[in-house]
Parts: sequence; structure tokens; C-alpha cells
Amino acid sequence: QLTVPLAVVFAPGSVPGDLPRPLPFRDVQEMEIAVNVRTSITSRYEMVYRSTTAQEEAALNVATAREADAALHPLQDTSLGSLTVYVVPETSSLLPQGTRVYVGKHRSALLRAEGGLAALRTHLRQLTQVMSFTASSIAAALSDRVPDGHLSPDARRHLKSSLGMDVYPSPSHVVNWEIEDAVNRYVQPVLDKLSLVANFSVDSQILYYAVLGVTPRFDKESSSFILSAHSLPHVINPVEARLGSSAASLYPVLNFLLYVPERSHSPLYIQDKDGAPVSTNAFHSPRWGGIMIYNIEAPASPQASFPLHVDVDMVRVMEVFLAQLRLLFGLSREELPPEFLVEITGNEGLADWELDRLLWTHTMENIATVSTTLTSLAQLLDKIGNIVIKDDVASEVYRAVASAQNAMAELARGRLHSAFQASKEAVTSSERAFFDPSLLHLLYFPDDQKFAIYIPLFLPMAVPILLSLVKIVRETRQQKKEPTKMD
Repeated sequence: QLTVPLAVVFAPGSVPGDLPRPLPFRDVQEMEIAVNVRTSITSRYEMVYRSTTAQEEAALNVATAREADAALHPLQDTSLGSLTVYVVPETSSLLPQGTRVYVGKHRSALLRAEGGLAALRTHLRQLTQVMSFTASSIAAALSDRVPDGHLSPDARRHLKSSLGMDVYPSPSHVVNWEIEDAVNRYVQPVLDKLSLVANFSVDSQILYYAVLGVTPRFDKESSSFILSAHSLPHVINPVEARLGSSAASLYPVLNFLLYVPERSHSPLYIQDKDGAPVSTNAFHSPRWGGIMIYNIEAPASPQASFPLHVDVDMVRVMEVFLAQLRLLFGLSREELPPEFLVEITGNEGLADWELDRLLWTHTMENIATVSTTLTSLAQLLDKIGNIVIKDDVASEVYRAVASAQNAMAELARGRLHSAFQASKEAVTSSERAFFDPSLLHLLYFPDDQKFAIYIPLFLPMAVPILLSLVKIVRETRQQKKEPTKMD
């Protein structure tokens, strides 16, 4: 059960006339999401309907929705997973003409009052699915349990939940690029926002004379070289073999490569499946990273000396890398209704409510991972009857179960932050128990293997001993049968 605390705040002149009770009052709406035959998720929205306070009215009395979002942020509930929707009058000038909903950078939104209670509930349902979670996002988080054919093509794109991740922005040519400044300005703010999800480390690497592994096709009409969509999967392996990033880390690694083609294959462009050029000249691989091709213009003078000193446009490069990073974390936004207006996050990379969406799905994924890990461990222990369970392994199992139960209870209470922390602790404990060296199945042999091993060793020694025992028994019986001589 996923519980989302939702506050619906009415500004003066925006209260529908068909509300069931006078303000303030509470309401609960539930919806069941079926993952498979044995797994279902209940989404529970605990709504509080109330009027604006004097401070909130003053914050709404500004010129633009962006200013209102910044002024309302200190006045609202900022706990993870919570949402606040401010309903403004239909004649309000805060929202542009034709815009019904404004989604801010934090955990609040502005909704233009149109119609009665039924229309309001419809807009609230759309808004909560945009800012919290949807059936598709839950299915993607539990993709291992969803039957084949029931997932969208993009459901397996994002990286699986992990306790730590490494991000490697890697160039592959001698160029002048301000990677440290670009990482601090564009990448680090996003990673700071995602610090609740996992621990991140960022490294850079330069590869000289790197090859793509495929030969681009020359196009006479455009006098350029082309990489078709079907050849892109063959590009990654040759480059990845030289990175060495995966071997240096125990955690999943995201690689973002800037590839400058050699002069003999320049300029180089990527074509999609329809044969149209890709505007960003970049592509990404699910759960691996992305590659951007950066073409360098040929010198105008034939007497130009080499190598050419080129300064990379880091703004253009980082825009592509951050877009790929959002896709790999499953932060691609749902298709929005035309009347929705979503605030641009700027250098921060993602809004607070987008972080909440990520935590909802990762918490569910962690709980499912713990369930699968402990089930596999139980099946292993059932197969090996003489296995020894140490006290520290047992305590890790108990801790994992308790943490998973705590995470589910916190989800039902609408406490996303504590639920996610408990799910991380459950994953850690279950992995420690499952991979404990004392539980290696090779340390324990079935009885038939023991007989197969020890009988060839002891049988040659046992034969003469048994024959000697038989001889002694025969002689003893024979002595008893002989009559005793009397003098």
C-alpha cells in the first residue's frame, strides 16, 4: 500500500459549490494496481481539503506562477512524497491563457478552478499521476514480476535500484574541455538531489585513438559519414573494453562518452530507424550510458597545422548527457495533457516531486528485491539439509525481514523517506545473508556424494579386516565344537 499525503488548498473564489462538507475536511481515495496474479499495489491518496492561510494568500498575490511557486515553498509540507495543490480562481492571472495546471519545481502545483467537484477530482487524479507514480512506473520498478508482453519498450530502460552508482563522463580524443567545471556546474547539482537514492562518485577518463568497432557508411549527397541505427549496438563493446570502469567498481556504472571522430571519418552523423538524422547526434543504451558524437569542423586553410586546438561547447554536451541521465534513472516525464505547464528545473536537473517519483519506484523495487533474495536463500537452505546457519547470518535475515516489513508499514503511512531508508537497510541485510561465505553450497555435500567419495578410499582397507574378523569367528566356533580331553 502506497499512501500519498495530498493537501488541496482553495484560494478565495475557487471553492466548488458542490463540496460534500464545509472546509476543512478529509477524504480518502484508493486504487488497486495489479502487477501479476500474486502481487498488487494499493495506491491510497489521503486528501486534506482546506482554505488558504493569510500567508498563502499573500504568496499567491504575485504576478507569475514561478514567483508564486518560490513564495509558497517555505509555507508547505516539504516531506518526501507529500503533495500540495493550490486551487486558484478561474479568472486568476497567475496561469497563462490556456494553461489549466502549473507544476512547480518543488512539491506543489497550481490548478485553475473549472467546473465542480467531479472536474476537480479528474484534474487531481491526472496531477498525482504526474507528480507521484503511475501504474506503468510501478510495473517498470517490478519488471521482474510482470509477465512478458505487458511492459512498454521503455520500461526496462532505466537502471535497476542500487545502493551506489558510478558515473563516468569519458572523452575519446585530444580536445580542450573543461570537464571539472562542467561537472560541478551541471552534473553535481543533479547528483546532490539524488544523494538520497544512492552514493555517487564521478570520474573522467580520456582515451586516445579509440575506435567505434564499426565502419561508417559514406553518403555522397551530404559528403558525410553515417552511422545507422542497426549498427549502434556494435559500437559499445569495443569502447567499453578500454574503459575499465566496470572492473574498478562493485556498483553499476553509467558511462557518458563524448566521441570525436577521426579526420578520415569526419563529419559523422547518426541516423534513426527511418533514415532521418538525429538532432542531438547522440544515442543511449539502457542501463549502460550514452555516447555523443562531436564533430570538429575542418580547418578553412589547407596549410593549417595539426593537432587542432578545439574548445568543446560544454553546454551543448551537458544538455545531452543530463537528458540521457534522466532517461537512465526513469525520470522521463509522462505524456502530459496539453493544458499542463511544467516548470523548467534549470541546473538542478530535476524537481522535488520528480525525486519523489524516483523514491516511490525504488522503494517498491527494493522490497521486491529483498523478497526475491530471501526466497532464493530459503530454497537453498531447503535443498541442503546439513547446512550450518551461523548466528550472524540468522540475524541478517531477521533484520532484512523486519526492515522490509517496516518499509511497507511506512509506505502505508505515507512516510516515503523513512520507507526508502528501511528498504535500503533490508536490501543490505538480505545481500549480506545471501552472499555470506559460510553458505556456499560447495562446502556441503549430499550423502550420496559422501559415499561416492569415501567408499573407494576405505573399501580396500576394509576387505582384509573383514576377512580377518570372519576367520577369527570361524576358529572360535570350531574350538567350541571340539570335545575337551579328560585325563
